[in-house]
Amino acid sequence: MKGREKGAARNAGGFRRRVQGESQRRRVVGRQPVLELLRAGRPVNRLFIAEGAEGGSMAEITARAKEAGIVIIRVPRNRLDEWASGVNHQGVMADVAPFAYADLDECLRAAKLHRRPGLFVLLDGIEDPHNLGSILRTAEACAVDGVVVPKRRAAAVNETVVKASAGAAEFVPVIRVGNLGQTILALKRSGYRVVGADTEGECDYTDVDYRVPTALVIGGEGKGLGRLVRERCDEVVHIPMAGRVNSLNAGVAAGVLLYEAIRQRSAP
Repeated sequence: MKGREKGAARNAGGFRRRVQGESQRRRVVGRQPVLELLRAGRPVNRLFIAEGAEGGSMAEITARAKEAGIVIIRVPRNRLDEWASGVNHQGVMADVAPFAYADLDECLRAAKLHRRPGLFVLLDGIEDPHNLGSILRTAEACAVDGVVVPKRRAAAVNETVVKASAGAAEFVPVIRVGNLGQTILALKRSGYRVVGADTEGECDYTDVDYRVPTALVIGGEGKGLGRLVRERCDEVVHIPMAGRVNSLNAGVAAGVLLYEAIRQRSAP
């Protein structure tokens, strides 16, 4: 039986972002991504919960939704199956506004307010939404100041990306740009050292000093860094391989470089 519940409204907070491009609404599925939405105070129009979906984090999801004044609609599970288009929804789906991408200049200004050097990740042609979600999850864990993605020939943030990021996409600023090469130049003008990662990189990734403002550039699956992007990097590094496979998944490569940066910055 379908039902609706509504609680008291509250103001939404979080990082200020500017919408670019798409105007349609989107849906976020899965318990952890939806819970992170609610914890972050993101605007949610309606919350769809499958009939009989209980236990685990569902109690907190329901309580936070009621507190925020969000309409809760109980629907048959097969209805969520249809709406989720094969994504594992775990009995919950949030109807939210289009993803709002961040602005590079705003992120650069915000990074200057921190006591630590700025840290950005640039993605050159990452087309797999699961890879993008994985990178966003790691970037959020490393307190990255922004993740830059191109508008063309690259994955945009959608429900699959949000699900794969376990909700981290709602916290880390994602910047969508028309020209990655120009963005690299803008970062250089702001004092950033741009380090690309490629299997043919000239030096080991541990030989680079990441204790300065740094922008890491990760190439797409099977293609690596584009020629112009590679030429504009200050350095191109490689991650040594001990096995027979000569490359890492883009998400894993990003994680290796990010945690090397964190390790160096945490060293006494």
